Amino acid sequence: MTYLTRQYHFSAAHRLHSIHLSDEENVKLFGKCNNPNGHGHNYYVDVQVKGEPSKETGMIINLADLDEIVEREIMDKFDHMNLNLDTEEFKELNPTSEVVAMVFYNLLK
Repeated sequence: MTYLTRQYHFSAAHRLHSIHLSDEENVKLFGKCNNPNGHGHNYYVDVQVKGEPSKETGMIINLADLDEIVEREIMDKFDHMNLNLDTEEFKELNPTSEVVAMVFYNLLK
């Protein structure tokens, strides 16, 4: 089994806020990430594929195809967006790093 990891980069804004916590608890837990107007981050996304390299090509996946998939499913939807306000995927979710990773995994699987 061979693993190949490719890294991608995008920028986006968000606000971390839990409806299950008071405003004071949100500020204490999330700090500057709880700013009511949101704030930005530069995100790095590692996408890993696994498999046996093809006998014909020596590749698990054509990297141009992988780049196209990531561009369509991640970059086009989230780059330079406010995750809370501009994207359907995070309308009802608190966009913590863990939740972003889960959403992206589900988009790419």
